[in-house]
This record gives sequence, structure tokens and C-alpha cells, in this order.
Amino acid sequence: MAEAPPPRSPLAGLADALAGARADDATLAEQPARIRLNLRLDPKDADALTAAGAILGGSLPRTPNTAATTVNGKTLLWLGPDEWLVTGPAGEGGAPEDALRGRLDGRHHALADVSAMYATLVLSGPRAREVLMKGCRLDLHPRAFKPGACVQTTLAKANVILHQTDDAPTYEITVRNSFAHYLATWLLDAMAEYRLA
Repeated sequence: MAEAPPPRSPLAGLADALAGARADDATLAEQPARIRLNLRLDPKDADALTAAGAILGGSLPRTPNTAATTVNGKTLLWLGPDEWLVTGPAGEGGAPEDALRGRLDGRHHALADVSAMYATLVLSGPRAREVLMKGCRLDLHPRAFKPGACVQTTLAKANVILHQTDDAPTYEITVRNSFAHYLATWLLDAMAEYRLA
């Protein structure tokens, strides 16, 4: 039986434009493929939270709109009181999902692999915040939104998960595949004035 071809990025048609979207003030790139798991647990079930944390290599964030990075390179994003998005290196395949299912068996939980549903754009540089402010109503000032913050919001009318990873600032913008091309094109246009400068 023939092996299935690797999945094609929804941003493949913009590869050249993204390769040229590099400047001192703002840079845009597609994040390499990662696994993405949507995990729902009862936040009052301390044993389930501990079990999940042991598999993931770090505690699930309990503070609203925060993210944590684990020792084994996974990112855990708080999406709601009982919901998290777990991302990790694509090379791990289904191992984290299988391990979580095994450890949480018999406990009230929901776990779904949503890797194929999303693309992630990485926007970075001194003007990145200004680029985002053109299409996002959130207060992105460093006093209100800083490294480790994440939120579900809209950017240019597309639903996204916005995560600030450092002080550069760098933002990971996770969007459904069906909106990825539109949003990448919008971001390229929004940052054009800074690239020209």
C-alpha cells in the first residue's frame, strides 16, 4: 500500500510572500507543523490534573488567559475553566494523545486531536504589536498583555488564539485552516508600511 503524502499547509500558496516578510520592524512566518490536542477536564479533579501534568511534563495553567511551556517542549494554553490546547513537536505523532488517554481512562474528560484544523502564524518584531492593533480590539499594551498571555479573540474578523511568547514581542496566531490564507494576506498587508520603512 502506498504511503499517504504529508499534509499540505493551507499557506503553501503564500510561501514566497512569507519568505519575503522579513524586516527589522516586523517579521511574519508560518510555524512548522505541531501536534495540537484539545483537552477538557474537570478543574476540580485534582488527580486528573496531576495525571495530565505528569504526561505533559508540566502543570496545566489554571489562571485565565495564560500559557505554560513544559520541560519537553509542549505549550499548554488555557482556553476556558475546563479546556486547554496542548501543542507539541510534530515528530511525537500520536504518543501524547495515547499516553493521555491511557492515564485519564475512567475519568471524566474529553480529548481530541485538532492538529489538522489549524495553522499558526508567528508575528515578531518591534512593530508586531502595532500590526495586531490594526485588526484586534484587545488592549495589547505590555502592562495588559505580556509574555505568557493567551486569549481567544478576533483578528481582522477571523477567530484566533493569540499567544505572546516573549518580549520582542513575538506572537503565535493560531487560526483555522479555512481562514489561514486570508489572515496571512491581511497581516502581510498590515505590516507592509513597516517593511517598507
